[in-house]
Amino acid sequence: MTNTLEYTTGGPLLGSVRMAHFVAHGSLRLDAVVPPEMNAEGITVLREGLPGVPYGSPVPDAYPDGSFVRRLLELPSVAGALHSLVGPGPAVDHHAVHIREPRQGQAQPLHGDAITDARTDAFDVQLMYYPHDITLDMGGTLSVPGSHLRRTNESDTGRYQNLRGQSRLVCPAGTVVFLHHGLWHGGRRNDSDAVRYMFKIRFNPTVPQRRLWDTSDLGDPRVAGELATTFSWYEPATARLEVYNRVVLWRSLTGDDSFDLDHWVTRVSNRPQESAA
Repeated sequence: MTNTLEYTTGGPLLGSVRMAHFVAHGSLRLDAVVPPEMNAEGITVLREGLPGVPYGSPVPDAYPDGSFVRRLLELPSVAGALHSLVGPGPAVDHHAVHIREPRQGQAQPLHGDAITDARTDAFDVQLMYYPHDITLDMGGTLSVPGSHLRRTNESDTGRYQNLRGQSRLVCPAGTVVFLHHGLWHGGRRNDSDAVRYMFKIRFNPTVPQRRLWDTSDLGDPRVAGELATTFSWYEPATARLEVYNRVVLWRSLTGDDSFDLDHWVTRVSNRPQESAA
């Protein structure tokens, strides 16, 4: 058994502005980062299927050196983003191949994947890989930006059919998307004449998620701008709660307990504490 921490992802790290974008949106999209020859191979691999892996497997045990998935994870942009989000030596929680046949007429309900961790200072990341172009009529993955910090229990949101501002993925071949485990999402029905493929891996961090990215631009004013983003499905009062939750997460990720936006967290964290008896 390989020690989890022995496997360290490499590649260009995300900057603070892009990390703030992830904290606000709950996702990060890398368009066409997988080369065409790998995408062709990927379709074959996904069509043939991948064996399951034990929960919590280190990456080298789950995906041997030279295997398609290992090479996918070692692409510089993929490796750098993964390291920035979950750090070195992540564990593979599970993976799944999703195949939608042509004219398959049923969509998944909106859901968050296996939300069993109530902490606000840690999160799992889900990698979603699309080996071919995803057109609007192919359905793709629907997600609701900014929903990841709204606590729900897996399929509690399944009764909602459409939300203002939702995002329906259309992307070029070789696109990789990283999702916060709490983001509301669901696979749409495939109304095209082509088979649709998607491969998903859920990663668990094995180190504290603190300053794992390139923090040289931490003082960039665009960081606060990203974190203050609101979405059209928010009501005014709930928008404040979402911003509050982002500030709490950003403080944890950076280790800076003084960071705030419009005094939202400070106003409720500066109360005098009663001394212990």
